[in-house]
Amino acid sequence: MERRTLLRSALVAGLASGIWTPATAGRIQCEGDGTPLQFMPRTQPDDQPLVDELEKYPRCLYCGMDRRRWHHSRHLVRYDDGRVDGTCSIHCSAIALAVNMDLGPQAIYAADFGSDADIRPLIDVSEAIYVIGSALPGTMSARSKMAFADAAAAERARSAHGGDLDDFDAALLAAYQDMAQDTVMIRKRRAERRARMQRAM
Repeated sequence: MERRTLLRSALVAGLASGIWTPATAGRIQCEGDGTPLQFMPRTQPDDQPLVDELEKYPRCLYCGMDRRRWHHSRHLVRYDDGRVDGTCSIHCSAIALAVNMDLGPQAIYAADFGSDADIRPLIDVSEAIYVIGSALPGTMSARSKMAFADAAAAERARSAHGGDLDDFDAALLAAYQDMAQDTVMIRKRRAERRARMQRAM
């Protein structure tokens, strides 16, 4: 009985002081937690975000996906304070732009889906043409939104796979419109994957 009381006291003291306890294991306390600041990127300002960007930003901070594996749909947001969000898709970039409401985007880049490079290069979204709603598979979304640097390449993709041609603003709006349905889809897929892994163990 005394041991149980001692453990309970240690747990309460640990929670109060913020030190490690079984209840707080795996949780990193950061300045600004519990306020809108908790969503701001925790990267250092980056004057050259496109240099070695996959090494510097290897995983999407919003879903955890490998940006190198999803290089064909990745995006990168550089905010006006110089900090950077590397994402796997326009879906996760839409989340980043929504939660970082107090940071203006200085530049946004997207992978050029029309490139045949092993790792598709990033282009400024202000110059990109998006094919929205084609049969091309979406990343984190049932409705794909792929960026192209070249209008002729975008038109060829639209002719082959359907969809509509539009700009980044239209693609971002489509990402927000799809967010609820896509979130349900992602949760279902991840639950199924966890169930398969548990059955395999």
